[in-house]
Amino acid sequence: MKKSMDLFRKKTFETAARGDMNRTLTLKDLIMLGIGAIIGTGIFVITGQATALYAGPALSLSFVVAAVVVILSGLCFAEFASRVPILGGPYAYLYVVFGEVVAWFAGWFLICEFMLAVSSVASGWSGYLQGFLSSIGIDLPTALTAGYNPEKGTYIDLIAAIVVVFVTFWVTQEAKKALRLNNAMVWVKFAIILLFILVGIFFVKPGNWQPFTPFGAKGIFDGAALVFFAFLGFDAVSMAAEEVKNPQRDVPRGIVGSIAIATILYIIVTLILSGIVPFEKLNVSDPVAFAMRYVGHNFLGSVISIGAILTLLTVTISMMYSLARLLYAISKDGLLPKFMQEIDPKHHTPKKATWVAGAFALFFAAAFPLNILAELTNIVALSYLALMALGVLKLRKMMGPPKKGEFKVPFVPVLPVLSVASCLFLITRLEAVTWLVFAITLLIGALIYFGYGYKNSVLHQK
Repeated sequence: MKKSMDLFRKKTFETAARGDMNRTLTLKDLIMLGIGAIIGTGIFVITGQATALYAGPALSLSFVVAAVVVILSGLCFAEFASRVPILGGPYAYLYVVFGEVVAWFAGWFLICEFMLAVSSVASGWSGYLQGFLSSIGIDLPTALTAGYNPEKGTYIDLIAAIVVVFVTFWVTQEAKKALRLNNAMVWVKFAIILLFILVGIFFVKPGNWQPFTPFGAKGIFDGAALVFFAFLGFDAVSMAAEEVKNPQRDVPRGIVGSIAIATILYIIVTLILSGIVPFEKLNVSDPVAFAMRYVGHNFLGSVISIGAILTLLTVTISMMYSLARLLYAISKDGLLPKFMQEIDPKHHTPKKATWVAGAFALFFAAAFPLNILAELTNIVALSYLALMALGVLKLRKMMGPPKKGEFKVPFVPVLPVLSVASCLFLITRLEAVTWLVFAITLLIGALIYFGYGYKNSVLHQK
């Protein structure tokens, strides 16, 4: 019985102490961080394939369904971020309300999500850049073009490796400097999307929206299960809580603001895409640029391709920034090796945690084609989001309703229960192989916790 109770030992708000990082970030920085993490491969890659294979023009409705699920989760994040403004996001929040073992698995799911996001976007970035270089007559040796696959003659993805090293170095800098490049790239991203909308709207043929739901309601929900992950990244905002000037006010606003802006852009781009190009022709890796070429604007297509290459960097920066802060937060509690909690005296950033994050991301980005592993992102994200919604119910039970000035999830317990149900519904739309990989991931997480974390936990030492 004692061991069982020890697994659920909790942090108090006093032991969930703040760290030594500089509080320099504002609401604008947080919204830019969120948008930088959210809008990337989703809008530039997934919109085409999801339209062609899942939902047709009704993908815009899939985004609405996914946005509802994300906003429900975002509201839960916002209340936690407002009432428990400490570093570590869902990991730290659940440590306070549910205890150590639940917090560890939430943290483990987040580590998997961020690491796979950094690696897969670096690989996607490599593909975009290789395609662009090839179009101007520059080709890398086959062995250096993709992850390990001797049958195809590929051994390492050199460009993906280089971009991970660059992003890791950049994120070790002072937070404001690290996010300055991110903010600049977000404006480039906005400019590209706005260019596409302003030009594309004149080439929309309403006839291309017929039939609007070629795959029926099933297609809309399957599409939502796929494009839900185009929204992941809003949780990056909560990871920055310890470096925000006014976390109670600005972290909730940053979360809700970045989700709202992303939702509007996704819906508009999807409608214009499927209005320009018949949906069955959109199964391409660069749908936004493809649509411009489809109507004869090859130059604009090239501009959009180059812009996408540049702006995909923002996703890797945002996710690497968040992954490093997460490793730092977990190591402070003793569940991961203590050297990762050291703060660089010059830049006031968790430099060693950042290099560890970069090393793992480099390994996966350079060596692995991430097709099955990318599926894992789906289920781990939905799992910890369901835990977060349950956590709000427990938080209210522990602390009562939010005080004046703190963010409040409306209609409790109805909205948190809806959030759990919607996450579980989307999980049921996932493939059986995803469940298998998820089981393996759970096993690895359990081995790390019981082999190292449980006995080295700060609470265990006390």
